[in-house]
Amino acid sequence: QVQLVESGGDSVEVGGSLRLSCTVDGYPYKNIYGWFRQAAGEEYEGVAAISRGDGRTIYADSVKGRFTISRDNAKNTVYLQMNNLKPEDTAMYYCAGRYATTLMLDEAGYTEWGQGTQVTVSS
Repeated sequence: QVQLVESGGDSVEVGGSLRLSCTVDGYPYKNIYGWFRQAAGEEYEGVAAISRGDGRTIYADSVKGRFTISRDNAKNTVYLQMNNLKPEDTAMYYCAGRYATTLMLDEAGYTEWGQGTQVTVSS
């Protein structure tokens, strides 16, 4: 059974940085991994996604220029580097995977999910 395990969430001040990690435990690996977030009382929002094979990436407009998604296939880990954090970035962050090779930020296209890691940004 494949498990996605997120870590790295924390409470930081505005302008701070965090790096989230998503370790994939188990086989088979998915082609695309994405980061999603859900603020209290809100819908899921796709943040970024990356192709495990060729490293192609996409980002939500709300995080472009501040967040960077990357992967280390040797460590079976996907990262989300978050810089210049804002209060509106406060949410539970989830890692998810999908077999299809199309990059997308729609959570409906992802079949495996981690349990999430909380990010809180205070002003």
